[in-house]
Amino acid sequence: MKTRELIFPALVLVSLALTGCGKAEAPVVSYSQDIQPILDQHCTACHTNEGAGVAVSGFRTDSHAAVMAGTRFGPMIEPGDPLSSSLYRLVSGREIHPSIQMPHGDAKMSDAEIELIERWIKQGALDN
Repeated sequence: MKTRELIFPALVLVSLALTGCGKAEAPVVSYSQDIQPILDQHCTACHTNEGAGVAVSGFRTDSHAAVMAGTRFGPMIEPGDPLSSSLYRLVSGREIHPSIQMPHGDAKMSDAEIELIERWIKQGALDN
């Protein structure tokens, strides 16, 4: 075979291989292993049973079903859309008034924890 005849198939293979390259997919965020521990650490003390957060809003954070049920005022999660999800806006400081930022006090979530919540919501807020 001539060199030219070998180059074209090689270029086709390289271009096909490169179409799969690019930005890597973010790892799948697990509700049970990644999100529930964050909520347990920062939210569940107030947002479970008869806690102050439940009394004010009706929002519970002790299970995926409870988180997805939202508050008595509406949903907290819009799967696939963090900016439309009240939970994300509250923990990321994107709410208008600082008095409603969560969690209250000095127990703020780390940037890494907020990013995990954002990715989980972007990925569909799955119960995994």
